[in-house]
Amino acid sequence: MALPEPAPRRRLHRRRIELDGFRREDGLWEIEARLTDVKDGAFRLRFRGELAPGEPVHDMTLRVTLDDDLTIREVAASMDATPFPDCPGATAAFQSLVGVRIGPGWMKAVRSRIGSVEGCTHLFELLRPIATTAYQTIHPPPDSDGRPMLMNSCHGWRAGGEAIATLYPEWFRPEQG
Repeated sequence: MALPEPAPRRRLHRRRIELDGFRREDGLWEIEARLTDVKDGAFRLRFRGELAPGEPVHDMTLRVTLDDDLTIREVAASMDATPFPDCPGATAAFQSLVGVRIGPGWMKAVRSRIGSVEGCTHLFELLRPIATTAYQTIHPPPDSDGRPMLMNSCHGWRAGGEAIATLYPEWFRPEQG
């Protein structure tokens, strides 16, 4: 279903978040996420001066390398455009994710490793879609007990829903009510 027509308006800002999933020749997986913020009009930043329309306020990329178990083996972060000169210093904090597994408790594990002033809000924001893109890219096998890994993670994957009934009938549980 499409959105209804908006009221007359003028765009002022565009944030783009793009993610790509890759299979490496060595058998590992990479998920690369990029966030850009641009203004449609000229914009002044205290530390960078005047930015032309379309010149990025933020241009940041985060790449995680994963094994088949969704455990992070490598992390690379870059900041090609930032509003403040200190921002690139936050990229080092993301190395603390090496060894963490994407799965239940993922965001809690991330928060415990990348504190408020050690990390970067914008790179941190990329970690949730990195996880979902990893699932889409790798299509992990069911858990060791055969349970679908994504079961009960959202409405579409609920135990009483059509997807589980069709794809994993042995795990289907009729909904009450």
